[in-house]
This record gives sequence, structure tokens and C-alpha cells, in this order.
Amino acid sequence: MPEARGSAGAASSARPRVLPPLVLDDLPDGIVVTDGDGAIADLNVAAERLLDRPRADLLGTPLRRALPLQDTSGRRWWDVLLDTARRPVGVSEDGHGERLLLLPGGTELLVTARFHRDETGTLLRAVLALRTPDERRRAETDTASLIATVAHELRSPLTSVKQFTASLLRRWDRFSDDQKRLMLSTVQADADRVSRLVGDLLDVARVDAGRLTVHRRPMDLATLVREHVDRLRFAGYDDERFELTVDADLPELWADPDRMAQVVTNLVDNAVRHGAGTVAVGVSAETAPDGGSWIVLTVEDNGEGVPVENRPYVFSKFWHGGTRSGTGLGLYVTRGLVEAHGGDVDVDAAPTGGARFTVRLPAGEPVATVA
Repeated sequence: MPEARGSAGAASSARPRVLPPLVLDDLPDGIVVTDGDGAIADLNVAAERLLDRPRADLLGTPLRRALPLQDTSGRRWWDVLLDTARRPVGVSEDGHGERLLLLPGGTELLVTARFHRDETGTLLRAVLALRTPDERRRAETDTASLIATVAHELRSPLTSVKQFTASLLRRWDRFSDDQKRLMLSTVQADADRVSRLVGDLLDVARVDAGRLTVHRRPMDLATLVREHVDRLRFAGYDDERFELTVDADLPELWADPDRMAQVVTNLVDNAVRHGAGTVAVGVSAETAPDGGSWIVLTVEDNGEGVPVENRPYVFSKFWHGGTRSGTGLGLYVTRGLVEAHGGDVDVDAAPTGGARFTVRLPAGEPVATVA
């Protein structure tokens, strides 16, 4: 492999970009492309930033010199790779998955490599993806937080279920029918709580993987909201706690009724638990920026509201504001469900000073039925 490729200026003027700048430079990871001799043929802005050198200085430079990476055993990564990754005739593409490698001085990079070869197995080019371990650490932190949150949320209902069922099994004849009914009702409520948590976790996984599927059909959002508010009233909340406003002649909404029930439940129950005073729920229509129509769901409360500085984080995983309890997953799932319908959701201040959540959903029959 040659160690010199001419001056950087000559290389910069002679070598066209492998991909248009707007393609490479829009990628969040650093991308480095080499030719068959291992010299850098192209790179993007993210790679320049990671390597702390301008593109003009790097073009034509041998990769082993521009990126003197070593594995955790101290072996030079590029040389070891070339020595051990010889491919038989007929293999056109190979490489390796993400590996943690070190630059001189101990700087860590996560490197993914793909090699493209001709029919004889000769290397034509290599494409490397580079990123710092920060994203992986954030993912590991999220995973640890999720495990801790789930363990905390499961402990209380499962302990309750275990205690009540153990008491019933040991002393069934000593309890009155009313006592048995109360204990079994508590067990059922705790089982429902666990079921909701499991459902949220499954939806979080689908949102994260981009596999959240919705099955749209014509539905009446106003009726769904009324039914949920009625259930809360039947559960013991005062009628005066709720204020429902529905516009007449709403346009048709195509949405997944089960998924929209989750959205309504999450937002209204959130306002009931964490807000104060009247919970005002509205369903209306407004004109969309493209000239179409939105169906708009608003949920307001008279509580402490959400401070302006916290609003960008409300729909993040594990967000809790003030004295709020729970998993911190409900609003994250809500945003995923709304966006899967092609809509958006935001939070601002209600006229009464509490929080106002606004969901906008495109009206009319959608072009596609799967988000």
C-alpha cells in the first residue's frame, strides 16, 4: 500500500466526491471512503469534525496514517484487518460490525467497515462509519433507567397481588363477602396496572424501532372522548371536574380507534392525576397549513402547568415534572401514536395557568393505512 498520494491540493482538485455533498454531509455519523489502495477518496463534515482535520488535508492520505486506530490490544486496526480479511474469489462485499477502537491519546471511536471488491476479490473501496461512544452510552443509560423504572413500577402492584391472594388462600372462610370483593377488586386493579405497563413497554419498543402500526378507519373522536369521561365519572370523579366542548359538523377522521383511545386515556388521565380543578377537553376543527383540515383535541387542567424550560422534554422517555410519579413513558407513547397518524402533539400553558396539551390529526381518508 503506498504511503504517499501526492499533495493534498492536487488530490482535492483531481478527486470528485463519491456521493453528492448533501448526501454525505447530512449523515449524522462520520463517513470515510477509501480507494482500493487504502487512500481516502471522500469524507463528510462529521468525519472532519471527529478527526479534527479539514477535508482538503485528508483527501489522498493513506487511511492508516489519517486514522491510526488500534484495537484494545494495541494492534493497528487497518493492518490487522488487511492481513486477516482476505476474501476468496467471488466475494464482492464484506467488512465488520461496530467495534470500539482507539486513536493515539486514548480517544474512542466506534467504527463500522464495509469493503467492496471485484470478482477476483481485489479491494475496490472501503466505506467506514465513525461515531463517538456517546450515543451508545446514552442508549445504555436509557436501558438502565428503563429497567429501574419497570422494577419500581412492578414492585408495588405485584406485592399487593401477592399479599391479597396469600391472605385469601390462607383465611378464605374468615373474610366476609364484602371483604373478599374489595380484595379481589384491588387485585384486578393492580393486574390492570401491570397490563398497562407491559403495553406501554411494547409500544415504546415499537416507537423506538419505527414499527408502530396503525389501522385506520372512520371513527368518531368526540364519542370516544365522551365515553372515557363518562367512565371516569362512574369511577367516582365529580361531574363538575370535567368540561367537554365539541364543535358541530366536524370533518371525517380516519384513525385507529384503539390507538386513539390510548391517546385520550393518557392525556385525560394525566390531567386528572397531576392537574387540579376542572379538566377541560375539547374536540374541534381547524385549517391545516396545506389548506386541508385538522381534527384538534385539547386537554387542559388548572394545575401547576409545565414550565417553559421543561416543555421540550415533556414527550421524552422517563420525563417527570415536579411531583409527578409514574413511568414517564405515557407521553412518549402518546407522541409516537399521534405521529404514526401523521399528526402532532404539543404542550403549552392553558388560559387558567395549568397545562394544555393539543393534538392535531389530519382529517379525511389517508393515502396510506400504515405509518
